[in-house]
Formats: sequence, structure tokens, C-alpha cells
Amino acid sequence: MLPKLTIARKYVNMADINSTLLRAAAPLDGPSRTEADPADRPRTCDLVHLVELLFFAYRDFTAEPDEILGQLGFGRAHHRVLHFVHRNPGLRVADLLDVLGITKQSLARVLKQLVDEGYVVQTRPETDRRERRLHLTEKGTALADRLLALQSRRIEAALRNAGPNAQGAARNFLLAMISDDARAQVSSLVTERPGRQRDRPQEDSP
Repeated sequence: MLPKLTIARKYVNMADINSTLLRAAAPLDGPSRTEADPADRPRTCDLVHLVELLFFAYRDFTAEPDEILGQLGFGRAHHRVLHFVHRNPGLRVADLLDVLGITKQSLARVLKQLVDEGYVVQTRPETDRRERRLHLTEKGTALADRLLALQSRRIEAALRNAGPNAQGAARNFLLAMISDDARAQVSSLVTERPGRQRDRPQEDSP
């Protein structure tokens, strides 16, 4: 069973983010302005640049998979389901909800489409017929492998260009970006290996 991963959902207005970034990057005018230490200004600008680089890096990281998924009528939620079920055959629906941090209704819509189109099957173990487990079909595995290969190649090239010890530094940075209360669970989850043996219960009817 995967470690319980609870993600607090926060709904953020992008206009507020942009406004905050602009205030951080630009000096304030007016008599009520509090003078900042000039030595802090380059540091603040550097951080804003990192925020922007992260936006662009994620844009390009998802671009190729998005194109393939779009041709199938799928989106990033479908991609995440395929990825984590591929990595964890027999993943419980309840655990997948925790991993993705989305509502039951949202996951139900995505799962229905993946099941109806033959990418995922839902099963119920004999020991607990109330529980639903997820497996990829051959078709689903082929798609998940294709998407993973694209993104793995991009990361591999970036690490190679970033120089020695980049992989460890990148892993530490990404883990540090995760909230404190979820970091240990995420670390445990992402170090799981695919293909673990699980009970293969009777397949549900669609």
C-alpha cells in the first residue's frame, strides 16, 4: 500500500501571483515606502528569475506529452493517472486520490474515459470487494511508456548539460519545493519501483 499522501488544496488567483511578483521585482514609490537593504535587491530579482525559469521549464517539459495526449482527447490529469498506475500496478483508487490531490468527481471522469477507451482496468480483490484497484492494459502501458520516454530524455539532456552532480542537486531542490508535511510521503512514493507483485483480482465490468 502506498504511504498516505494528503495534499492541501489551495486555489490561487494567477493575477494575484503576477501582482506579487511585480511588486517583488520592482521598487515601490510613495512616501510610505520602507527602504529595503540594497543588498537584498539582486537576491530578490534572482528568485523572480527562478520562478520564471520554472514556468518555462515546465511548459517545455509538458509540451511533447501534451501534444500526444491532445490527439487522443486526453489532458494532464489523464497523464498523471497513467503514470502513477504504471509505476504502481494495483494502485488503490483511494491512494490515487491522495497522490493527485483532486476531487472524487474529477478523478471519476478521467478514470471513466481511460477505462472506456481501453487504457485502464479496475479490479476488486477477493479479500475486500469494496476496494478498487487500478491496472494498465497493454494499450495503456504503451502510452505511459511513450510519454515517460519523452520526459526522461528531456531530463537526461538537461542534467547532462547542467554538469557534474546535477542529478542529486536537482532531486534535493525539487524535494525542498514540496511542503514540509508531504515531503516524506512524496519521497517514499517516488522511490517505489514499478512492477511490484500484487494480487490480480477479478476484473470489474466497465
